[in-house]
Amino acid sequence: MEDKFTHLDESGNPGMVDVGHKADSQRLARASARVWLGKEIMSQLKGDEIQSPKGPVFQTAIIAGTMAAKKTHDLIPLCHPLPVTGIKFRIEAMNEDEVYIECRAKVSGKTGVEMEALTGASVAALTIYDMCKAFSQEMVIKEIKLMEKLGGKTDFKRD
Repeated sequence: MEDKFTHLDESGNPGMVDVGHKADSQRLARASARVWLGKEIMSQLKGDEIQSPKGPVFQTAIIAGTMAAKKTHDLIPLCHPLPVTGIKFRIEAMNEDEVYIECRAKVSGKTGVEMEALTGASVAALTIYDMCKAFSQEMVIKEIKLMEKLGGKTDFKRD
């Protein structure tokens, strides 16, 4: 682990990390989020989807999460623009009142793709909230976290 913040220079000013000297490598990141919807909303689940007046909730969340992951550098100031080579989502019921979202992002590049995976999972969760808020304002988005990172200096996997 680095003993300093990588996005601060020696004077404490923010800046984008210079990755020009690094070789390209295959990188993967997997992030997750959970959304507590409650039994009322989850009772609307038919098969693997919730249909709302705005359309299919999970399919729309996947599209929104994909779009957000591709635009991470526009949302988080010091992120590098990455040519993301793949983004996959999994959204499924965890139990009778909660859904699990997983975003997997891949890139061949000089820097990791963790922020893209985290952004994708976060925006997918926000989209589910937005599409279901007519049913209830009690929903809770929780536990947005990095689950796995492969490539670069170090690998990481959460148990």
